[in-house]
Amino acid sequence: MSLQTHFIPSLIVFLLSFPSYYSLPGISKASGYDASAGRVYPWYPSTIQGRNFGSKIMSSKMGRSLAAVKTFNVNDYGAKGDGSDATEAFNNAWRAACSSSQGSVLVVPKNKNYLLKPITFEGPCKSSITVQIYGTLQASADRSAYSKDLTRWLVFENVQNLAVEGGGTINGNGKIWWENSCKVNDDLSCKDAPTVCAIAFVHDALIFYNCKNLVVKNLKIQNAQKMHVSFEKCVGVEVSGLTITAPADSPNTDGIHVTRTQNIQISSTVIGTGDDCISIVSGSQKVQATGITCGPGHGISIGSLGDGNSEAHVSDVTVNGATLTGTTNGVRIKTWQGGSGSASNIKFQNIEMHNVKNPIIIDQKYCDQDKPCKSQSRAVQVQNVLYQNIKGTSSSSEAIQIDCSEKFPCKGIVLQSIDLRVGGKAAKAECNNAKITEKGNVSPSCT
Repeated sequence: MSLQTHFIPSLIVFLLSFPSYYSLPGISKASGYDASAGRVYPWYPSTIQGRNFGSKIMSSKMGRSLAAVKTFNVNDYGAKGDGSDATEAFNNAWRAACSSSQGSVLVVPKNKNYLLKPITFEGPCKSSITVQIYGTLQASADRSAYSKDLTRWLVFENVQNLAVEGGGTINGNGKIWWENSCKVNDDLSCKDAPTVCAIAFVHDALIFYNCKNLVVKNLKIQNAQKMHVSFEKCVGVEVSGLTITAPADSPNTDGIHVTRTQNIQISSTVIGTGDDCISIVSGSQKVQATGITCGPGHGISIGSLGDGNSEAHVSDVTVNGATLTGTTNGVRIKTWQGGSGSASNIKFQNIEMHNVKNPIIIDQKYCDQDKPCKSQSRAVQVQNVLYQNIKGTSSSSEAIQIDCSEKFPCKGIVLQSIDLRVGGKAAKAECNNAKITEKGNVSPSCT
């Protein structure tokens, strides 16, 4: 009797305290459950894990309590979604979501069109935040709307634990800006500095600045005024499922631009624009790109680096798995004369080329200005670069162009299993001032 007196109450207490999630189907660690905290998290799959890319950024740091998540719909803050100006409503909705101590979701409803003037979604926020874009965000075509800052349209700044997703569309409405570019309008004079035209500055469409633990996925981004998506000074970034498009003749409309950013993975993304599909510039480290479809455009580029005699550093970049079609370059490293620093530990692997001009190119004498560039003795050092399993067709007779500096020759360049042809015939290779090792079948050969 004494045993029953003690055992039955204890059993009742144990059952009442036993977490109820054990009886719920589908709730497990794999789906984002944190047993130690007793919370259910949404699951963000991260292939970055295990590669020191962000230290499990999605599962451990993007977590939030589903029971505590609060939703903020931009329509509730005055946005109509009929193409009228919704900038103030978005500002107010963001402030409310960002100031929430609970995990928050900012919702842009489906089948709605929201006109936005330049806007900055600024942190830090009190908790993790997801922006669900189901509808369309469209840039104002009124150039006077950008009088305060011509360099930015949509900006997420100083935000941690942020996800931007939803399958919606971001439309930069860039035509009015392209028409006023010196690279399109011959009546306008380009300045000496690279990519700067007579309209002074043109704003990028979507900018992430100084963000940490960031997911950007499943969005359609089109017709950017200049670059479509830019990551600057970010750490721990996962990008996937983007479709980025602009006309082939739209100037400077890079698809994804990476600068001063570390630990970023870009995957399963389709890019066709008027400039680089992906451009990676100074200050970027540990960059991975996989499952990339590129074309039209200027290919996948490291650089340009060292313009204006500047010091530049890019390292630990891997492009593994890409298809390029009809691009003006394939995989490219481009540096200006007179610069300093290095581009090192770079891998281009498992890449298909279809009618690509300049499939493999290293250009240490890059010059993108009206006046010829002066010959200079300094150069950004290019070293430890692997080209492996790159096959397909070139639209130019020289499928491999490696043109390095006499005083700073390229080092540790490896060509392995290369098969590039022109119209069914062997292509040519032009290789200068570079220490090159060839492995396996390499055609065309630098030796």
